[in-house]
Order: sequence, then structure tokens, then C-alpha cells
Amino acid sequence: MTKTLEQVHTTDQLPEATTVVIIGGGIVGVTAALALAERNIPVVLLEKGHIAGEQSSRNLGWIRKTSRHFEDVPLAMAADKLWAEMPERIGKDVGYKQAGIMFLAKTEEQVATHEAWLKSVDSLSLDSKMMSKKEIDDSVPGGKGDWAGGIYTPSDGRAEPSIAASSIAQAAINKGAIIIQHCAVRTLSTTAGKVSGVVTEKGEIRCDQVLLAGGAWSRRFLGNLGVSLPTLPLVCSVMRTKPMEGPTDIAVGGPDFSFRKHQDGGFIVTQRGALDAPLTLDHLLIGWRYLSQLRAQRSFLRPSLGKEFIKDLGVARRWKSHQVSPFENMRVNDPRANQDLNQEAFTNLCNAWPVFKNAEVDEEWAGIIDVTPDSNPVIDKVKAIPGLTVATGFSGHGFGTGPAAGQLAADIVSGVEPIIDPSPYRFDRL
Repeated sequence: MTKTLEQVHTTDQLPEATTVVIIGGGIVGVTAALALAERNIPVVLLEKGHIAGEQSSRNLGWIRKTSRHFEDVPLAMAADKLWAEMPERIGKDVGYKQAGIMFLAKTEEQVATHEAWLKSVDSLSLDSKMMSKKEIDDSVPGGKGDWAGGIYTPSDGRAEPSIAASSIAQAAINKGAIIIQHCAVRTLSTTAGKVSGVVTEKGEIRCDQVLLAGGAWSRRFLGNLGVSLPTLPLVCSVMRTKPMEGPTDIAVGGPDFSFRKHQDGGFIVTQRGALDAPLTLDHLLIGWRYLSQLRAQRSFLRPSLGKEFIKDLGVARRWKSHQVSPFENMRVNDPRANQDLNQEAFTNLCNAWPVFKNAEVDEEWAGIIDVTPDSNPVIDKVKAIPGLTVATGFSGHGFGTGPAAGQLAADIVSGVEPIIDPSPYRFDRL
């Protein structure tokens, strides 16, 4: 996790019963808890480690519509509104700023890709627009990159992962939700084939509905229940500079770097053109589902076969309710940052904007992204287990859409009209 992550103080008293149990204390889970509490629906959120301990505090903080699949844009648009309302809703600033996001193109082929996306979302009336080299130079001064063009969405923005989920969790508690940290859910209890509770390491809680928002852990939890969720892990490494004078407040994504302003005056930097792909047993089991993605994005992936494969083999795939679960053996998945990738990003960034040559690195970290075969999440009921809903597989987009995704999950659980059409996120499409 980042060293700036705000901690949340929660109870350790396990209630006997509630209406909804949420598994997972990332941004989707805590937002769902907040939405349910606001509706006076009793809810208990259980987190095996601590709130926002994994990807919800380790991401870049981007809130974007740009380059999302057409069917995923409505969720991002709904999230924009919820992010803007968040300070008033929870009584705290989470660093949300609608400063815009710009993606740069080095080649005409990359320009054509942006143009094709812009044409594909024409009916959605976004404020995205293509940018010329001069417009890029005027918007992000001091650059030395010979850009062929770019695309810019002024209404895209950012928020601070180190405070957002924690602040939303605290607001949920203030409105009646119960949150318990360091309490892993081992499995579900069922009666007549329907969810009737959850079994935790501290005992059982009876409930009517369960929402699984476990991020990269969701596949293993569901697998133990005999439900196959196809997700594979990728690792993104990130660095943050100390406060410095930078070229713009706009978040900028180049082909092989990205940067955005941090609230403390530094910049969040990553190698946008590369992600680590440590191979695991799941790559052998379900890798064939990702062949189309691999063909399209193979240049972005840095596969490796080594200790992560061996480590994964040692993590249980089946266990019983009285046995210690994998979630107790690994409270927080804390991958080591790939400093070589971070250095690549920093070098590429300095070549494009020399002002960053004076930057000092304050910290580096990494996080695990759970990717589905089509890069869209699953937010849906599990037909095989009545009473179970999942919200997972966000493929690196979960923070930006988190408030809307959490509310959509809460809508599904509570049976109210959903905030947006949930059909793009149905489980059976996979």
C-alpha cells in the first residue's frame, strides 16, 4: 500500500445477523455499504485485511471515460456525477478534480485508434476531442515529444486513492453500516440452496444477501463454491514524486508513460505501455479465453515464470468452513514494485517533458489488477447461488467507476431500479 493511506478505525464485534453482508473493503464494497446504509438497510462489511489495502489505494486515481468500451461509458458517466457529489455526501474532500485527461499518440496508427474510439461513442455526446501537436504543446507546455496527435476529455478527472475509499467507509459507518477489518470470510452458509449467512474466521453471521466485492480474490472465493469466474492477474507498478513544479494539471498518458498531479504537489507516474504478467496455474486453466486480448495487447505484457507460479501453487483452491482459508494466510497481497518498469516510465517521461529530470522519487508501490476476458467487470447476481451478487473483475478501471459500480451493486442487491443498465456486466456473458 502507499504510505499515505488513511486508516479507518472499526469495530471487532461480530453481529449475529444482518440483512446484507459485503465481502471486501475496496472502493466498490465501501460505496455499496454507504448506499445501503443510506437506504436504512442493515449491512455488515467484512474485510480480511484493512480498508483499501490492495488495488483501491494502489491505482493511479484516474477517473475517465476516454477509451472505455461503448457499453462501459454510461457507468463512467454516472460515476462522474457521484464523484462530484461525494464531498457533500460524506462530508469530506476526497481530492476529486475534473481537470481532464489527455492521451498522446506517437504514430498515425495510434491517432487512428483514438479517432475510431471517438466515432464509436459519438451518440453519447461526450466532450472528448482530437488534439493537434500544437494544441498538445499549448495545453501541456515544455514538451519535447514529437506527437502525431492525441485525444482529450476535459470532463475526465482524478481523485486520491489514499483517502477516497477510507473516507467513504467512515461515512458508511456514520450512517449505520458495520465494518469489521481483519475478519476473513471463509465461505457461505446456505439453506435450501439459498444464501443464509457467511462463515468467517470469527464465527457465522446470518444474512439474506451477500455481495462479493473481493477484487483479485473473488475468483478463488467463488471457485471454492464451484463457480468459475474467469479473471487473471496483472501487476501495475507506480511511483510518486516529491512536490515539484509540473507542466499541467491535466492527467497525461503517453504510449510508454503517464503522469498526473497528486494533491501534495508531486506526480503519480507509471509505465503505461507495460504491465507485469506473472504466470500462475490459472493461465494454464483459463488462458485460452484471453487469446484475442493477447493478440491485441501482447506488446504491453511482460510475462514471467518463476516464484509467483510456485507461490500460487501453494495457495489452497478448496477448503471447508472450519479450515483456515487463503484469505487468512495472506491478509494483504502486496507485490513488489518493478523498479525497472518505473525507471523506464521515468526516463520516457523526462525525454518528453524535461522538467521531470529534476523530480525526486518519494515512494514506489505495485498493485494487482484482476482482468476479465473482455476487460469489463461482472456486476450481477450468481444464478447458481441465489442470494449471492458479485461486483468484481474491474480490469484496472474499478477506482474511477467505483462509486457508480458500488451503487449499481447495491441497487441489484436491494431490488431497486438500477442507476444504469446492468446488462453489459452480466455474469453469463463470460
